[in-house]
Amino acid sequence: MPGKLDGKIALVTGGSTGMAFATAEEFIAEGAVVYITGRREDVLDEAVERLGPRSRGIVADGGNLDDIGRLFDTIGAEEGRLDVLFASAAAGTLVEPLAEVTAESYDRIFGINVRGTVFTAQKAAELMTDGGSIILNGSAAAVKAMPGSSLYSASKNALAAFARVWSAELAQRRIRVNVVHPGSIDTASLETITPEHRDHLVSLTTIGRIGQPAEIASSVLFLASADSGFVSGTELFVSGGMGQS
Repeated sequence: MPGKLDGKIALVTGGSTGMAFATAEEFIAEGAVVYITGRREDVLDEAVERLGPRSRGIVADGGNLDDIGRLFDTIGAEEGRLDVLFASAAAGTLVEPLAEVTAESYDRIFGINVRGTVFTAQKAAELMTDGGSIILNGSAAAVKAMPGSSLYSASKNALAAFARVWSAELAQRRIRVNVVHPGSIDTASLETITPEHRDHLVSLTTIGRIGQPAEIASSVLFLASADSGFVSGTELFVSGGMGQS
């Protein structure tokens, strides 16, 4: 029985680790050839080895326009098309209150999360087949007022506007654009927090637990596949209720 992405070419930016890596695994399991990007070559190489022969790794910084151009030139030369983009590369912090915001932190967060996403999606749309799917990786922090997260929250909130407008702009080509908003997910970023902080994150959910990378991956697969053929320009919260109450 063919997979949901059988024969598709997909790109997962920031796909070396965490929920993006889990999504790359899911895409491959459903029949896609998957390109992943990362800034650290050693981590990227390890991820490609784990993903197997249907994966390709390209070292790229999500905020560097030269890297973005080279990335899509490579995919174009090797495959000639792109069917699915999961724009997941991101930067940010939840512990930077307004008084501590700097020009450098602003440029870093908005440079990757906003500027990088714009030009990644632009290049992807140029290469994408009609009927393709673009999924932007947001965050429940986009709608949850958490002190210290203003830059990160604002940068992720911008993605919802992108999805609404781009879905209208690309509608004639039947390219769907959506946002997935993860909550707190059990990845390496949570390994250094205190038990008290972890308990606080759990308390922000209605389900009462931290999410798993596979739960994000299955949700992104839904948005990437024909299962969501009538879904475009919308936001899917996969957050255990965080930000919804």
